[in-house]
Amino acid sequence: MAGSGKLAIVGAGDVGSSIAYASLIRASAREIVLYDLDGPKAEAQVLDLAHGSQFAGVASVDGGGDIGCTAGADVVVIAAGAKQKPGESRLALASTNAAILQSLLPQLQENAPDAVFVLVTNPCDVLTMVAQRILGLPAGRVLGSGTLLDTARLRWLLAQRARVSLSNVHAYIVGEHGDSELPLWSSASIGGVRLRDWVDADGSRPFGERSLDELAREVTRAAYRVIAGKGATNYAIGLAAARIVEAILAGEDAVLPVSTVLGGPDELSGVALSLPCVVGGRGVRAVLDVPMDDAERARLARSAAAVRSAAAGLAGVGLARPGLAGPDQDVAAPR
Repeated sequence: MAGSGKLAIVGAGDVGSSIAYASLIRASAREIVLYDLDGPKAEAQVLDLAHGSQFAGVASVDGGGDIGCTAGADVVVIAAGAKQKPGESRLALASTNAAILQSLLPQLQENAPDAVFVLVTNPCDVLTMVAQRILGLPAGRVLGSGTLLDTARLRWLLAQRARVSLSNVHAYIVGEHGDSELPLWSSASIGGVRLRDWVDADGSRPFGERSLDELAREVTRAAYRVIAGKGATNYAIGLAAARIVEAILAGEDAVLPVSTVLGGPDELSGVALSLPCVVGGRGVRAVLDVPMDDAERARLARSAAAVRSAAAGLAGVGLARPGLAGPDQDVAAPR
């Protein structure tokens, strides 16, 4: 049975169409619409998806080049924007994609005033900041896919190394969805055993400091490796975005590492970063105060500084309107 609610996906390229496909086969929403300025391309993607809908959930699929198709959406996922080129950092995309949001978001908000907005376009942390200011919504209703996919990559690598089921691996990547992201090794575990204490059947300890450093580098470089080989990352982010949509439409209050603009008085305030968040019917309900050691907290502060620096160059796009979160901001910074 299909999930509840209407999902609007903006952008019919590799990522947007993958989100639509994943949402269809996972039955993430009752109604899925795909919008793109290139109407014929969006219509072709919709037709291709609709042809296979018999073999998936019972969701309806529609869309095209008329932004009116997004009317009444409960969740709007933004996947439109310039692609990341081989060797290009996510933050280098900020200016181009922020300008796209500037023209696009007011129209989407007019069509779907009650929606939760999810940013998948990179750099998603900076663009989450831009989007929240443009929309003027409480911070919790504007979130980025953040490090959900990076966390999935990390857990997959750990499960492969330890030769255990993915469901038994508990670890997070936090911070920027990009080069300054960091793993929280101090709280990582497998089946209740601290990661650093994990012992293989042969008595070896596979997670020494050098091994952990290599794993962290592999996660951070994973997207670049995929982009170099096939030009884009799309399948895994499609599944990750569908998972966020499900948590919102079903009001799950699921704990997911997504990006949202943080409040509070410390160095993270006003910056969109990924931390484990409670995600439910109105978006991010709370940001969890995850245990970190001193080194991790220092690295998180540096990650926040990197995102803040990138955002500082966008004063003319969205971020020129300070204070829109104001007293209605419903997400507190962790301590």
